[in-house]
Amino acid sequence: MPDNLVLTDVAGGVATITLNRPDASNGMNVDFLKALCEAVMGLHGRPDVRVALIKGAGKNFCAGGDVHMFASKGEHMPDYLRVATAWLQNAVTGLMRLEAPVISAVHGFAAGGGGFGLVCASDLVIAADTAKFLAGATRVGMAPDAGVSVTLPRIVGLRRAAEIVLTNPILTAAQAKELGIINRIVPEAELENAATAWAQELAAGAPKAMAAAKRLLWSGVGTGVDACLSEEARTVSELSGTADAREGLAAVIERRKPVFTGK
Repeated sequence: MPDNLVLTDVAGGVATITLNRPDASNGMNVDFLKALCEAVMGLHGRPDVRVALIKGAGKNFCAGGDVHMFASKGEHMPDYLRVATAWLQNAVTGLMRLEAPVISAVHGFAAGGGGFGLVCASDLVIAADTAKFLAGATRVGMAPDAGVSVTLPRIVGLRRAAEIVLTNPILTAAQAKELGIINRIVPEAELENAATAWAQELAAGAPKAMAAAKRLLWSGVGTGVDACLSEEARTVSELSGTADAREGLAAVIERRKPVFTGK
């Protein structure tokens, strides 16, 4: 597995996880997702970690799955996505169950199960005023993953979640805040400092109380996510074997509108 796909640094009680595929907009492939999962799980049980802060290197927080890698698998794409989805689900579950609060600091795009899914699985989200959010799965003939089918309806309500997932609007930071998907908006130039300051503020709190409060808040949602993950994984793998999924990925790569046939 390539080195440095995901960077972890712990200082002053704050564990900073940096998604580090900037040339690919932090697009998620199997190697990347394995590194992310290992980074998240490596924080569990560490008394020196009071807050986890997730950010992305380069121009985007995370543009979702690595569509070029997915498309290159051809008829083997279902098998590849089965593995990728498993690592993504483990990473997301690890974030929800981490005792330390998780903050995502979003700039550029947060899209797909990778980017948008991480946002929905975080406890708190701060975003640059220029950030954009996109569910994106159905746009390429796929289904939501990373537990989004449970977390998003809990965050925004069923009707709004259905519109976001089925019509794939590109949400601005202001729209995402109005919907409750994010908590705070700051100018892009101030994002890193503002996110760090917020993380340090939380790190100064009572860690056991923070962990207990987080566990209570996620208790109902987490149960729902656990129950849906296997169905999400099965659905994503199944859909990735369809002609529509191949057409959706090709359309994204070729920057054109897809033509779906229902096959």
